[in-house]
Amino acid sequence: METETPGATENLWDSQNAEGLSDLEALAYRSNLLGRDRAVANYGGGNTSTKARDRDHTGREIDVLWVKGSGSDLATIEAGQFTGLKLGEVLALEEREEMEDGEMVAYLASCQLRPDMPRGSIETLLHAFVPYAQVDHTHPDAINMICCAEGGEELARECFGEEVVWIPYIRPGFALSKQVGEAVKNNPEAKFVLLAKHGLVTWGETHEESYGRTVEAINRAAEFAASRAGEPFGGRKVEPPAPEKREALLAEVLPALRGALSLGLEEPSHKILRPDYTSENVLTFVCGRDSRDLSQIGAACPDHLVRTKIRPLWVDFDPENEGADELKERLREGVARYRKGYEAYFSRHEEADEEMFDPNPRVVLIEGIGLVAAANNAKEANLSRDFAYRAINVMRGANALGGYVSLTEEESYAVEYWPLELYKLTLAPPPDELAGRVAFVTGGAGGIGGAVARSLASRGACIVVCDLDEEGAGEVADSLAEPSIPARADVTDEYEVIRAYRRAILEYGGVDVVVSNAGLASSAPIEETSVEMWDKNHAVLVKGYFLVAREAFRIMRDQGLGGSLVFVASKNALAAGKNAGAYSSAKAAELHLARCLAEEGGPGRIRVNTVNPDAVLQGSRIWDSGWREERAAAYGIEPDELEDYYRERNVLKLSVLPEDVAEAVLHFASETRSSRSTGNVLNVDGGVKDAYPR
Repeated sequence: METETPGATENLWDSQNAEGLSDLEALAYRSNLLGRDRAVANYGGGNTSTKARDRDHTGREIDVLWVKGSGSDLATIEAGQFTGLKLGEVLALEEREEMEDGEMVAYLASCQLRPDMPRGSIETLLHAFVPYAQVDHTHPDAINMICCAEGGEELARECFGEEVVWIPYIRPGFALSKQVGEAVKNNPEAKFVLLAKHGLVTWGETHEESYGRTVEAINRAAEFAASRAGEPFGGRKVEPPAPEKREALLAEVLPALRGALSLGLEEPSHKILRPDYTSENVLTFVCGRDSRDLSQIGAACPDHLVRTKIRPLWVDFDPENEGADELKERLREGVARYRKGYEAYFSRHEEADEEMFDPNPRVVLIEGIGLVAAANNAKEANLSRDFAYRAINVMRGANALGGYVSLTEEESYAVEYWPLELYKLTLAPPPDELAGRVAFVTGGAGGIGGAVARSLASRGACIVVCDLDEEGAGEVADSLAEPSIPARADVTDEYEVIRAYRRAILEYGGVDVVVSNAGLASSAPIEETSVEMWDKNHAVLVKGYFLVAREAFRIMRDQGLGGSLVFVASKNALAAGKNAGAYSSAKAAELHLARCLAEEGGPGRIRVNTVNPDAVLQGSRIWDSGWREERAAAYGIEPDELEDYYRERNVLKLSVLPEDVAEAVLHFASETRSSRSTGNVLNVDGGVKDAYPR
């Protein structure tokens, strides 16, 4: 938890909690304390270690270095996620003068206690060469305010005196580890090592001592930076509009930005956007007089670079005199210009065997409005946004201390395309087929809607569970593995439909898959069908599907990425239903509307298809209403006989379940499965001959 001094942190060590822990358990406890404050340890960044006695595979007791395993995070790491290495074999490398990265990795792999352990941290040798039992390496905002400031070494001396060792920037690896180890050995009075454009190293004989030194260093640096602070970012250049105006503006422009950010490769790479237009620090930065120039200097440290690229895209905007149309054009032009700049950067430094990453920005800063982070999934987009927060804090402090400096272009490329950094990418599982997609499901709180939401989420989509029952939609959203949100809407109300889509845009940037599933049903002979019954069926099942589709088309056209609409209609759309004229005619209208929209959407690769289920009784709210009794009466049977009746009526003699319908929806939602399909109908009814498409 951050205290009132920007960048400061609280000492959370609890001796009672730490009492009785093994060395590895205490290491995990200490790591978790460091990782819980992202102003101290970035997600996935930093590393910790302990040196302890343990047994090797022969049963001999030896000295072991336990260090954070690659790919883990300090905030959540557990004792079993640390990698053990035979310390004596690792320390033999102190005699070496130099060592290539590949050779170092291979050597350290042979030093592991067990081959099935994760690869040790990139900075394993640093932990080995520092001659203390406990070592912590973090990237605190407050420390990097000094490490990324003009004259950082002099500032470090001014802040810490003789207790600090300053190491000029060098990429992590053997040479840096040697320098840090020798510096600590040669400076017995030192308590801290500051790594230029990188971070902090502390140590101690006990877990509490090493952790306490990290906290001490951070708070001394934070107080030092605060004592020099003036008006942040040179004062305000523009005033931000009111919150509701910023929100409305972003709701209009984010789909266009999302489309631009998803292009640039051979095939579109759909992005999830995570905007922030409310945080005080973000608004202070995007309104600052010096912020545009500061944002383009470069990344503060390797940890930031990996998540935010060498620099963000800054978009000039005058909120007082310009509107959404100007901003859309500015965003599209800015992204295209950024791609060209990144391609040129890559060309200046590439080697024969390297493949260029996505050339689009990961962070977009809109003057006077806010910040937008983008990535191929919600987790990575959140990380890009969170690392942008860290960068803003560092720039603010470093600028106040005399000027912000960053990794050079050469240093940035050497980290971004560093084989040891690229190795981390190989640890990530391949993306799911709906990764980067946003799915909007109406009637999402019901049996079919909930099954559809679960199916799409299990394939990597971000889900907007839309329903008139907001509480039920929230329960479904909370149950999903992937990021998801509820959105309340009466689909017959134009404003509420627009508002629900706005929620999707502000949460994720746009929409790719829309499943129109909101429904109701009623049954009566025609002479007993009231105007109210007729109007209600057609309002929900026709007008509602029209409104949901119209807004989807508007968003998808703005994105320029195509999309998929799936109408969940009914067997009754094709087969006449006795005593169900209002319902059946409305379902037939849905089916024909889908065909019409397939014609309209085709040139923009917006596919529109229909799934026709029949008699899905399980989990259905429709069948819990009077519909069950009404349909049973139409067939001359008892309500509790209805499920058997429907099963025996179809040629497969099977009941149709919500999950069966969800599989059909997934088929049409997925570009992998049905990229060439539009205007189609897929029956999920067990085989009802009257509904066979003709």
